Amino acid sequence: MGHQTALYQKHQQMSAKLVDFGGWDMPINYGSQVEEHHKVRTDAGMFDVSHMTVVDVTGADAKEYLRYLLANDVARLQEQGKALYSGMLNETGGVVDDLIVYLMTDPDVAGEWFRVVVNCGTREKDIRWMSDHTASFDSVALTERPELAMVAIQGPNAIAKVTSVVSESRGKLIQGLKSFQGLESEGWFFARTGYTGEDGLEVMVPEEYVADFWQALADAGVAPCGLGARDTLRLEAGMNLYGSEMDEKTSPLSANMGWTIAWNPADRDFVGRKALENQRSAGVKQKLVGLVLESRGVLRSHQKVMINGEEAGEITSGSFSPTLGCSIAMARVPVEIADTCHVDMRGKLVEVKVVKPSFVRNGAKVFS
Repeated sequence: MGHQTALYQKHQQMSAKLVDFGGWDMPINYGSQVEEHHKVRTDAGMFDVSHMTVVDVTGADAKEYLRYLLANDVARLQEQGKALYSGMLNETGGVVDDLIVYLMTDPDVAGEWFRVVVNCGTREKDIRWMSDHTASFDSVALTERPELAMVAIQGPNAIAKVTSVVSESRGKLIQGLKSFQGLESEGWFFARTGYTGEDGLEVMVPEEYVADFWQALADAGVAPCGLGARDTLRLEAGMNLYGSEMDEKTSPLSANMGWTIAWNPADRDFVGRKALENQRSAGVKQKLVGLVLESRGVLRSHQKVMINGEEAGEITSGSFSPTLGCSIAMARVPVEIADTCHVDMRGKLVEVKVVKPSFVRNGAKVFS
């Protein structure tokens, strides 16, 4: 038996199929992965993401510490609650993990407090990596927050339905949230972020209240959803999965994460910067693209991408797209790839369309 979140009994009561996920017993679905997927695209669905790791970074040097630790620059956070997506890199420019960091304090008020959310499967190495790098700073404290459960509510009706089940003051805070912003209200943290390509919230709740919150959402018509739908939703949205699209041997420059690197100011040093600059100077050889299979078949991870009959790349994530009704994938390929290529499917070369690595946003197709 693996680790269990505070919602484990709720998952059992709602007939979830539970699987091991990074050492946690988590729901893969509650009956129909496809129905859960469509519920998020058309209405509202909720996911237990309490297995994610939340770390608060505080101290007088918190900002400078994170400016060195992350490839993106937290100095860009000029408004309380504003969030930033970044890679945390190693010295060779590989991705230790991808994460979201929130500015928890008002930038005009003394004191620094940032909240970092990292992946569950990389928790131990992330905490070790983050801790090791505090040694160069006089005043930095890292505090894990395991007492906070986390629920992601996603879909076009997600915000309205969450607002309907919380207090009036929390509802007002939710209605005022900007995209990619998170704020606290009476011990709960509401962030307008997500991993599905839909609008919605990620809510951190003290564990003792999360079961009642989950039930209230279910009573309001929010569908419980498992990891299966979460994966097809994030794939349709073109969002990377750690261990698939990137890892410690993968440069963000070849993982569609170049936009997360803050090159300016030029005098800001960060872990992995020199390696990335050398890669950029030499010329990046590979990139992440989207693939669309309009004929029958299913694209899957590790299938080979073929160009002119030669192996040229590999699918990093692939699945049938419930929204589009065809198979889609993300693949790492040479930067000079044309608009079409082939995938080796059990010895048969099947033509696929090459598009930007994003397929669906806000319920609609986004590629031509």
